[in-house]
Amino acid sequence: MNKEEMASYLGKQTNNEKGFAFRLNVFFLATFLIFTVLIVRLAYLQLVQGPTMQKEEASIATKSVSIAPIRGTIFDSTGENKIAYSSSTQSLYMSLDKNYSLEENKAELESIISELKAVLDEYGDPETTMTEQEIEDALDITYRQNYGYTPRRIKTDLTNEEIAYFLSHKEDFPGVEVVEENIRHYDKDTVAVQTVGYMKPFRSVIDPEYGIEFYIQAKEEEDPALQYLDNEEVGYDGVELMFQEELRGTKGLKTFPVDSQNRISGESTLTSPDKGNNVWLSINKDVQLATEQAIMDQLEYLRTTSNSAVNAPNAKTGFAVAMEVDTGQIVAMASMPDYDSNVWSEGSKTQDEINQISPFSSNGAIREVYQSYGSQEESYKHPSSTVLLGSVIKPLSVLIGLNEGLFTTSTVYNDTGAGKFGKKGYETTVRNSSSHVYGLIDPASAIEHSSNAFMVEMVANKLFDKYNTGGVEVWDSYMKQFGLGVSTESGLPGEQDGLREYIHEQESTGTQSALAYASFGQQGKYTTLQLAQYTAMLANEGKRLKPQIASKITDEDGNVVKEFGAEILNTVDMDDAYWDEIKQGMNSSVQGFENFPYDYARKTGTSQQSVGGAEVENGVFITFAPRDNPKLAIAVVIPEGKYGSNSAAPVARKIYDAYDQYIGLDGTPKGENGVTTDSEE
Repeated sequence: MNKEEMASYLGKQTNNEKGFAFRLNVFFLATFLIFTVLIVRLAYLQLVQGPTMQKEEASIATKSVSIAPIRGTIFDSTGENKIAYSSSTQSLYMSLDKNYSLEENKAELESIISELKAVLDEYGDPETTMTEQEIEDALDITYRQNYGYTPRRIKTDLTNEEIAYFLSHKEDFPGVEVVEENIRHYDKDTVAVQTVGYMKPFRSVIDPEYGIEFYIQAKEEEDPALQYLDNEEVGYDGVELMFQEELRGTKGLKTFPVDSQNRISGESTLTSPDKGNNVWLSINKDVQLATEQAIMDQLEYLRTTSNSAVNAPNAKTGFAVAMEVDTGQIVAMASMPDYDSNVWSEGSKTQDEINQISPFSSNGAIREVYQSYGSQEESYKHPSSTVLLGSVIKPLSVLIGLNEGLFTTSTVYNDTGAGKFGKKGYETTVRNSSSHVYGLIDPASAIEHSSNAFMVEMVANKLFDKYNTGGVEVWDSYMKQFGLGVSTESGLPGEQDGLREYIHEQESTGTQSALAYASFGQQGKYTTLQLAQYTAMLANEGKRLKPQIASKITDEDGNVVKEFGAEILNTVDMDDAYWDEIKQGMNSSVQGFENFPYDYARKTGTSQQSVGGAEVENGVFITFAPRDNPKLAIAVVIPEGKYGSNSAAPVARKIYDAYDQYIGLDGTPKGENGVTTDSEE
């Protein structure tokens, strides 16, 4: 090979090597790019979609069932009495797959009911048998209480035999399942049932129109640990709702592996639910029961007594609140008659059952409640639980007059039996009860004798002269400072502010008329709790205390999580002589306090009210004791009870006796030797 051929050959060889190197570089570059894409994709899957994929994988590989938390216990103030507590039980539920209210499905419905009854009769507790009608009512085929898709609870507290049968015969009962759940129990003695409240399934309290806002918002909770189960029982009223978050506890979780056919393929793992905290009420069970019984006994007496001056045939309801003067703790709160709140744990209720319960399930001591008189039309012919407060306003009327400089503690007024207000020549006359003439009286005597004339001419007229049309605004300011017309801030759900009717009276009739009628208690309707808070404020001379329903919260081990002490909402500063004057005047003559071992301040009220075209008289009574070192304030309201001195006062005496026996008005419990007395004449 000559030089030229050699050079040509080497040139071709070089070109081939360059081509090979180029192709090799392209190959490496392509490989690099492919691996880069794979690495980026892998990183994306791992870092970005990893958590989601893990959840998806877990959902495919395992199934989880949430377990409702174990609700905390509600104790009375002593901690010795469980007012509400939970226990685990097995319940029978059924989901409806069609509309059984239709005629075409009636035969199938009857067959289902018959088969269920046969099993329940054979394997169930003979003491808890169900009729076919009760089973049909529980199924709620007309959707009165449940949505169509909502499982119906047929029976609770199944026996082991019932559980075993239904679990082994699932194919015979489509839609039927056995569910483990916690059942809420309430003290059989029915202790402050409306104040304590009751439970309902979560699914029934989240309706956008009729549900409870707290639960409607909770429905949007994204944290699985905080989400509610549809069939989880939640607080619906009273303390059960007020302390829902504290009582609820933490959900548990039961997780088990499944195969591709969604069948359990191994052992399950259990994360046990945590029990909720315990709430200790300020209410003392013994004092509470004595309060409830005192009201019921007094109502019976008022309706049946042959004494025409006392007989009150329509006295069917009564309300009382006992509040400690220095702590604000509510020792008793009664709305009577009441009912057994355990009925809510017995499954679905028919509309008739709900109608029977509803007049007693709401707390008339904190909101307006109407008693059942057979029909709604008849009920509206009778006053609700919030009545005109009557003469119990007079200590405050006198305080306003003194504080505004309208008169002094030594001012003397000539009571001629009537007072007048209005434009000269067109005056309106307001008379004392039975047109009594009291002659020369000072402010304390005006309270003691309950002089309407004094309140109209010395308070209302003079307040109008001082402020003219601004007088109602001044009056309203005092009312609110003493807790009348504003929330007591107790925290109890559904508490109402009362009705300040003097505002409407001013708009319709005029300022002077509004002030005149307000001055002796005919222009304001307030709850019994508001009256108790107001009374405590008279007793402690100007400190408006928050009513404390609970004394403390403890965990499962008894450790104190939170304590509730005295909380002052606002104060009213007045001269000591003014407080002394009204306390001296709170000295009315009342029934039922014979041989009472303490000096006590009191004011009776008999409010006249037009209801359904007729005039009715309501009994109202406020009191605190001992007078000079007050411990307990009490307010009692008996709608249509007539005179407060005869109807409401005897109830307060029995509350005092119970408090003195179990707690002590002087700080020392008297035990079984405490003084008692018969309230009847």
